[in-house]
Amino acid sequence: MSTQVKNKKGAETGADGERRLNMIEAINDALDIMLERDPDVIVMGEDIGYFGGVFRCTAGLQEKHGKTRVFDTPISECGIIGVAVGMGAYGLRPVPEIQFADYIYPGLDQLISEAARLRYRSATEYIAPLTVRSPFGGGIFGGQTHSQSPEAIFTHVAGLKTVIPATPYDAKGLLISCIEDNDPVIFFEPKRIYNGPFSGFYDKPVEPWKRHADSVVPEGHYSIPLGKARTVTEGEQLTVLTYGTMVHVTEAVCREQGIEANILDLRTLVPLDIEAIEESVRKTGRCLIVHEATRTSGFGAELSALVTERCFYHLEAPVERVTGFDTPYPHSLEWAYFPGPVRIGEAIDKILKD
Repeated sequence: MSTQVKNKKGAETGADGERRLNMIEAINDALDIMLERDPDVIVMGEDIGYFGGVFRCTAGLQEKHGKTRVFDTPISECGIIGVAVGMGAYGLRPVPEIQFADYIYPGLDQLISEAARLRYRSATEYIAPLTVRSPFGGGIFGGQTHSQSPEAIFTHVAGLKTVIPATPYDAKGLLISCIEDNDPVIFFEPKRIYNGPFSGFYDKPVEPWKRHADSVVPEGHYSIPLGKARTVTEGEQLTVLTYGTMVHVTEAVCREQGIEANILDLRTLVPLDIEAIEESVRKTGRCLIVHEATRTSGFGAELSALVTERCFYHLEAPVERVTGFDTPYPHSLEWAYFPGPVRIGEAIDKILKD
């Protein structure tokens, strides 16, 4: 393994000179760059200032940029998002953090009735360029109030964009794009892969994040366009549509089983890269959808409908979904709730046999 040294920001730098970050560090880097680059950017949320956030994503930012740019808020999600909408209409670019996605529900009215509609209601006189960051999904045994995956709710709301990175490289580039975007964005961060995309999938160790190509994060400003999926692996046996943590789970399963899958990391659910989906499914003729959220009315249902509508005559087998269960989120049975190697493997076998 390459000799590792620490650079001035605490990131790992290999002997080859490549800077390797985990997702927490990449998000912190993006916020730091945008605070420095644009005086209108404001970072706000519960415990994000002096403490640096419950997951340390904002560590050091208040000390560097000051208490008027990076500040703590009261414990009021409705208030946090409502104030951010007003800031955006005034001309600022707020980046509010909701400490866990499970806590976002009190702010839904501000997001749906105000942020999402402001541009249309004002005939473009006002906009709401806020980026709501929030860790989502399981992986820390947080139980029902710290582990939900509510992304489908926001994809249903016209005027909101929904973004979910799966790698440190994408986390930085996508977050910068979101902050620079003139529309309100929900930026969900998969907490299970905050510290590395391969942690905790199996009993045996899997390749550590430090060796993973997507942990190489360039210094400075770069952006990744919203609405563009990423091809994780290329193959012609089947298409896998997924995002967030499940990108790494499905990639590991296909690698271990020798499946040549065309895995698409959607990265943004709204806007969605429909062209990439169509191209892949028409090439493979088979489609598997994997996400962590509950099955009924999950985003996988929309993906399944789109694939069926647009690629029906190219399909060689029915579209399959592997998802979380339609139950309250279990605490002690968290790893059984996740789509894992067994369920994903069974779905792949079923698709390929049809």
